[in-house]
Amino acid sequence: MTALFSISFRATLCAATLAFSLPAIAAAQETIVHGADEEPATLDPAEVEPGEGGESVIFHVYDRLLTVGAESSDLVPALATEIPSVENGLISEDGLTYTFPLRQGITFHDESPFTADDVKFSWDRVIALELPGSGYEILSERVAETRVVDDYTFEVTLNDVDASFLYSAVLSMTASIVSQEAVEAAGAEGDGESNGLLSDNMIGTGPYTFESWNRTENMTLRVNPSYWGTAAFDDVRLEFGLDPDVRVLGLRAGEFDTIETDPSYVADLEGADGVEIYAEGLLLEPLHIGFNMNVPEGALPEGDTIPEDFFKDVRIRQAFNHAFDYTAFVQGALAGFGEINPHYVPIGVFGYDPNAPVYGEQNLAEAERLFREAGVWDEGFTATVVVESGSLFEIQCLILKDSIEAMNPDMRINVLGVAEAVFDEAIASETVNYAMWAKNGDPAADPIDYLMTYAHPDGEWGEIHGFRDAYVNPDQIANLIDQIAVELDRDTRAGLVGEVQSLLYADPMWIIGAQEGAVTAYRDDIENMVLQPLWPRPSINFAILDKTGG
Repeated sequence: MTALFSISFRATLCAATLAFSLPAIAAAQETIVHGADEEPATLDPAEVEPGEGGESVIFHVYDRLLTVGAESSDLVPALATEIPSVENGLISEDGLTYTFPLRQGITFHDESPFTADDVKFSWDRVIALELPGSGYEILSERVAETRVVDDYTFEVTLNDVDASFLYSAVLSMTASIVSQEAVEAAGAEGDGESNGLLSDNMIGTGPYTFESWNRTENMTLRVNPSYWGTAAFDDVRLEFGLDPDVRVLGLRAGEFDTIETDPSYVADLEGADGVEIYAEGLLLEPLHIGFNMNVPEGALPEGDTIPEDFFKDVRIRQAFNHAFDYTAFVQGALAGFGEINPHYVPIGVFGYDPNAPVYGEQNLAEAERLFREAGVWDEGFTATVVVESGSLFEIQCLILKDSIEAMNPDMRINVLGVAEAVFDEAIASETVNYAMWAKNGDPAADPIDYLMTYAHPDGEWGEIHGFRDAYVNPDQIANLIDQIAVELDRDTRAGLVGEVQSLLYADPMWIIGAQEGAVTAYRDDIENMVLQPLWPRPSINFAILDKTGG
């Protein structure tokens, strides 16, 4: 984790950089200047990599059929006028066909009319191009057929029933709607190559129009005065290529209105004149320590005394969860910016049940009882957890080490910090040669993405770590997650998600230290600041921000 240096120390290091790196910014109130963390690699929805910097720009210039608002994970109509459901008849009885009635009278930024042909063209284009590194699988692995019913009705038929489709696919930046007329006028596409028009240009229907991109320097977006919805308040300029210290200094100096930052910089910004800290959101990337029950024989690090299947005993997994000091992690390592949530269904995702049981508070007495019952208390053990050196995850592992060893000095945790490349290689193979490792989860919009990846006995990590041989009732968990994957009634589905949270509390395969807080800093003349983790990073919607001062 980045150390919390004082702002005076940072100022000494960065003053010269600030003087030469920051642009000359006009005093006009109508432009919000944002210090970005990452410059886009592409602006084309068919080419952008999920999680990459281009997604946040695509979010503002293009629309999708549906979106989510600032206050909740509830779906909201965008270019579609209704949210398909079985109840309103827009999802077929077999759950495979979705019908989207579309808004009329909308034009793209080049003044070409928006119709259902553009939706079909946009999705078919992503699937046909299959551009390397893009998110084309988001659509190609789900969609069997797209159809234009009429000018303002679009239909899509899926290969299989998929209850996550609206969140995981329709909300994705890959599913953004582009102008068929503009793309076709720019030349032919095919054989895995686009015509290049949208790589560094954007023609959408969104609240902003694309103005210019000075690579490695900045990008300008203009308010779309003809936007079909609520118009944006101010233009936006995104500044690239500045290191975090320079962004912090620029915000303090009033050169930036908003910046992308993280909790480690809060100490430099709290109390600064004209600066506000927003810390009410949460990232959708649970910080975890994984239990591996499938270590190859003889592969554990030298010095480990545990058997390869040590964590097959549910009592040991429970004991580790009870022993972990969640409060120390959140209040210390995360500086209070986070929430205790030892579930692999993050707060803020559809279906999360706040009433499901949690470990939450350290319970050393229960941990000792379970260790004794499992027969490991008297003899003790030594186990290694591998982690990227110098990371927040390493701090999580050190807290686990302190928690376990303070209970019983014969129970030892070795924290093996390694370089990022070494760590990535260690956990990327089909078998992992460590009983524990630490990282964070990949963000997703639907609970099934977390449950299939991190909890299903036959899912990605379930197969690698041997969950099926370790769960008390693997079929019960598998069947429940499989139901969540296909249940189209929202209330029923939410109930199933809460039920699986309770099962996974009793039979944990991870220690989840916390959900890290989503923190941003901004000038106090910016109104309506909110972070929505279901929007692309940095989870800010500039269109709802209002710059009120000079």
